[in-house]
Amino acid sequence: MYRISTAAALAMSSNPTARANVRVTVTATAVIINLVVILILDEVYGSVARWLTQIEVPKTDKTFEERLIFKAFLLKFVNAYTPIFYVAFFKGRIVGRPGDYYYIFQSFRMEECAPGGCLMELCIQLSIIMLGKQLIQNNLFEIGIPKMKKLIRYLKSRRQSAHDHEEHLKKKQRYEVDYNLEPFAGLTPEYMEMIIQFGFVTLFVASFPLAPLFALLNNIIEIRLDAKKFITELRRPVATRAKDIGIWYNILCGVGKVAVIINAFVISFTSDFIPRLVYLYMYSPDGTMHGFVNHTLSYFNASDFKPGTEPNDPGALGYNVDVCRYKDYREPPWATSKYDLTKEYWSVLAARLAFVIVFQNLVMFMSDFVDWIIPDIPKDISEQIHREKVLMVEVFLKEEQGKLQMLETWKEHEKKKEEISNNQSPGLSHSHRGSSSSVYSQRVDV
Repeated sequence: MYRISTAAALAMSSNPTARANVRVTVTATAVIINLVVILILDEVYGSVARWLTQIEVPKTDKTFEERLIFKAFLLKFVNAYTPIFYVAFFKGRIVGRPGDYYYIFQSFRMEECAPGGCLMELCIQLSIIMLGKQLIQNNLFEIGIPKMKKLIRYLKSRRQSAHDHEEHLKKKQRYEVDYNLEPFAGLTPEYMEMIIQFGFVTLFVASFPLAPLFALLNNIIEIRLDAKKFITELRRPVATRAKDIGIWYNILCGVGKVAVIINAFVISFTSDFIPRLVYLYMYSPDGTMHGFVNHTLSYFNASDFKPGTEPNDPGALGYNVDVCRYKDYREPPWATSKYDLTKEYWSVLAARLAFVIVFQNLVMFMSDFVDWIIPDIPKDISEQIHREKVLMVEVFLKEEQGKLQMLETWKEHEKKKEEISNNQSPGLSHSHRGSSSSVYSQRVDV
């Protein structure tokens, strides 16, 4: 609504500069407003996700954390990427055609993309949201909010200790000073930042190829900011062991698979890559791109405007316009089925869907192939693990062999004692045999 109303207001402006830059002005201001809304709703959705998880009453801390992460990710994923999805796949596709436009509140037409498509606007939208979110939320908020909480906690403690002057003058221990720091809230916010950034880098990288570079620069800066935050602004965390990164791994795998499909749709539906290929190989008379723009334009008879939708001043150009052109694949007004979709439209649509299927399967196959070639454990580490297992088996075997040898020598020693006792008197031998057997049983028990 903001885009449509602002574009209509600027188009009627008396300033020629404002009329000439309507699209850039509307896009930039709308994205900035959208960024502010995203940052506010991020905090709201974090609280909503925690409240929903507490209502479920999970039995263990691990289950609570996994459910909280999943809900927070879904809400923040929708919050961050919905405007980008709108520009990439919905904007300019439900506007109608001349003479049959779709209107909002019967007065505002649905917004359209530029004549060259929505790819450039998608690039602007993605760059502003990604860079603004990283700069404001990931960097400024991470340092600013803990500092403010630390200052508030320090002022409260100073106000309480002002009543006891002697206690206030006493030198505090380190743990008392650290009590003024912000409590450690876990690594979930850090993981969430990286996952959302991973989505910006992978989901729409076809429209903004510089996204990985900006993500790298942001992460280099954030490493130092996180180090300063953990050392000077947060209390010392309690170290706990973890087998892996938990549910974050599944989320990363899911985002990676969805990114392949989304980039295939961005290339095929948002850009003119497929229509150009179709024209080049199917409709070009000389095998070049000459005539491509004319091929993508349809004809419209100005007399077919509905009452109340025609131009206010038909003679604004200095002459009357009987037939105009617009970007679409439709039949001309002199055809029997005028303004219906042409065969070229269905050819381009079939080529786009075929490209999505081929691109998706090819990238998935290459991904699985690379995953199969590159082992999860490096070769030198796997060899070292195998060598350690062999050494452990050899040590166990040596220990068992030593025990067997000790047992055999002990048996031989006992046999010799029995032979000596048999050569003595029967009474003595009987008593001695009894004592030796008891000793033998004791040793066997031991």
